[in-house]
Amino acid sequence: MTETFYEVMRRQGITRRSYLKFCSLTAASLGLAPAFAPRIAHALETKPRTPVLWLHGLECTCCTESFIRSSHPLAKDVILSMISLDYDDTIMAAAGHQAEAALEQVMKEYKGNYILAVEGNPPLGEDGMYCMPGGKPFVEKLKHVAKDAKAVIAWGSCASWGCVQAAKPNPTTAVPINKVITDKPIVKVPGCPPIPEVMTAVVTYIATFDRIPELDRQGRPKMFYSQRIHDKCYRRPHFDAGQFVEQWDDEGAKAGYCLYKMGCKGPTTYNACSTTRWNEGVSFPIASGHGCIGCSEDGFWDKGSFYDRLSGINQFGVEANADKVGMAVAGVTGAAIVAHAAVSAIKRAADRGKTQAQGETTKAEG
Repeated sequence: MTETFYEVMRRQGITRRSYLKFCSLTAASLGLAPAFAPRIAHALETKPRTPVLWLHGLECTCCTESFIRSSHPLAKDVILSMISLDYDDTIMAAAGHQAEAALEQVMKEYKGNYILAVEGNPPLGEDGMYCMPGGKPFVEKLKHVAKDAKAVIAWGSCASWGCVQAAKPNPTTAVPINKVITDKPIVKVPGCPPIPEVMTAVVTYIATFDRIPELDRQGRPKMFYSQRIHDKCYRRPHFDAGQFVEQWDDEGAKAGYCLYKMGCKGPTTYNACSTTRWNEGVSFPIASGHGCIGCSEDGFWDKGSFYDRLSGINQFGVEANADKVGMAVAGVTGAAIVAHAAVSAIKRAADRGKTQAQGETTKAEG
């Protein structure tokens, strides 16, 4: 029988106190209230570790590279304790026939109870011959492993949308995995690559609660993809104030102004980059001085240069595009001055009228 997460941690010498602290940190990383920590602890004490099969199609392995750099929780804790990563041809020790035999064994033993994680996508051109892991077209392997999985995770923009492989003219006829797997719930975790902590949090949630997280209309976890990068970007006040970088080395760039005019796709990109950030929460592309390229959005490779400006983006308050923000702010300020002057003039006129009326009343009484 597969060990529970708690049993594995105790065997590794982890104290009960440290275990409960881990559950609290996990709840926080998932954006859950503190009250969920005991539920997480109970689930990890009673449920066996979740078998995970991780397949690789057409991709660059950046999702794996991202995943193994997670720090909250550490990828090693997820792989060695929370889940049972029984197949991943990139990081597993086994190879060749031995690896494929292990895959078949897990599928048989845990039929209907394992999670399929997919990195990359299947090419359909030439009967799938552009990607041949294990001597078979990847599209066949994907269908074979998916048929008995209880849930499927699409890692990165390759598996979620198609990414660069599916960009025009798409010579291999690469497609996102939902074009091949149509009868299973698919959790899309887009990004090129996705944020490490987002990846481990999704696995942690499924392993803990034995269900997929709440998804948006595109199949992405709402806990990480419900807001635009623009909404929580620390440069957002500069956007609203009409302060933009015009050239990469101008004074605005040095002052940390908004990168919208340099092609930043933050206003149309849904991800947690500006809140969760990268490299243990240290930074993200915009903080490093480069605009968001929108890598977690569908078809971002085919939307023109990464440095082409978006157009017609509205913002809260003034509801105008970026070219008009500064003018609108100035206009609002000017209108306020004019309005204040008008009110002052009316008040002065009223005061004069009142004084004049009092004077006439005094004369009449005299």
